[in-house]
Amino acid sequence: MPRSKQRQGRVLPGSPFLTHATLLGDRVAPGTFPFTLPLLAQHRLDLELTTPVTFFVGENGSGKSTLLEGLAWAAGFNAIGGNVDRSFAEGADGHALGRALRLAWRQKVSGGFFLRAETFFNFATYLDEVGSTFLAYGGKSLHEQSHGEAFLELFRHRFEDGLYLLDEPEAALSPQRQLAFLQVLYQLSTAKVAQFIIATHSPMLMTLPGARILSLDNGLMTEVTYQETEHFRLSRDFLNAPERFHRHLFAADDEPGEDE
Repeated sequence: MPRSKQRQGRVLPGSPFLTHATLLGDRVAPGTFPFTLPLLAQHRLDLELTTPVTFFVGENGSGKSTLLEGLAWAAGFNAIGGNVDRSFAEGADGHALGRALRLAWRQKVSGGFFLRAETFFNFATYLDEVGSTFLAYGGKSLHEQSHGEAFLELFRHRFEDGLYLLDEPEAALSPQRQLAFLQVLYQLSTAKVAQFIIATHSPMLMTLPGARILSLDNGLMTEVTYQETEHFRLSRDFLNAPERFHRHLFAADDEPGEDE
């Protein structure tokens, strides 16, 4: 993908809107979640966003979803999910990390969406309750589609220009539909002015050309290639020789040792 560009005040395709996120130490509550996460334990965070698509990767508990939620809240989205002006969440009063982040923008935008897989059902219900025409979601209620179909229709019809924060979008997608989403992601981030920040475990999504991958493991934020991620290496090694893993995974606990 092309590097960030700006011409006569107009953001061009390939330009990130959100460029930096900095943790403000005076807004940190030491000893409380999420500042106890290894990534935030030193109360320092300086995230630079240089490409239209950024992936957060890491083991469960590394803080990738928490960081995504904080960015979403600081950018004006509800911490539970939705878009800026029509949140479907009730009673969400903010996000501790979001309140401690200072964002820097190349151009402030109001368009976009924050997607959380675990609250997608609530979003579909919200659309039904407000009487949506569903023209932007494939022409029918998201509840009348399979989870994977609904996700993909949201990606295809709802996403245009703007800032999109997606938490594990692959959760409802088969491998084939992950490829379809990869195509949508590439088209939107190159032909339109759209920026994506995505927390994912999917090696397939990580292969997106030009995307930047940030590993959050071990309390560090490190730029890696998809080939360097544990997700890719483990998936590759397992599929190449599953029997090697099976021998360890399925070994009986009381299996006699060689010296017995």
